[in-house]
Amino acid sequence: MAGEPTQLRVDALANRNRVLAVAREAFAAEGLDVPMTTIARRAGVGAATLYRRFPTKEALVTAVFADQFASCTSVVHDALEDPDPWRGFCVVVGELCAMQAVDRGFSAAFLAAFPDALPVARERTRAEEAFAELARRAKAAGRLRADFVADDLVLLMMANGGIVAGTVEATLIASRRLVAYFLQAFQADGPLPPATPLGLADALG
Repeated sequence: MAGEPTQLRVDALANRNRVLAVAREAFAAEGLDVPMTTIARRAGVGAATLYRRFPTKEALVTAVFADQFASCTSVVHDALEDPDPWRGFCVVVGELCAMQAVDRGFSAAFLAAFPDALPVARERTRAEEAFAELARRAKAAGRLRADFVADDLVLLMMANGGIVAGTVEATLIASRRLVAYFLQAFQADGPLPPATPLGLADALG
């Protein structure tokens, strides 16, 4: 009898890991709209088991992308350490769009507003604040156009999110080319029409 609780814990951990692996693959390929029941079925567990571990979609998304949320914020903070703010700015824009191109689930999760997912909200706020400081430094260095606003990054991500290619590799190649075009436009050189007010959620389409 003493071995039964241990075996139950092992089984529960295996179920949890399988659910997370299935959810990660589904979200990356299909976005966050994959139903919880579909994930449970693909993972070979009952819906009750899934909801016992992850009572909401937000809870599942947070668990699936916990490491990526932290990594995304780290990319921006690492760029702040670069003595060349324009280079750091370009790295951040390229990395964010590459993440979006290869994993639509993560980009949607990072941009979405999950009122009950405090870790997600904290990481996003940290990333936004760090990116704003990076943009300020790049402007001060005379490399980023003075009229660049955060909405312009959202505009780029909206365009980047619309890329549809046959493979992940092809999507990533197209994304890199699009980013290169935008980065040229972001350099300080001439005025732009007024910006359209956009929120991060607008990049989800």
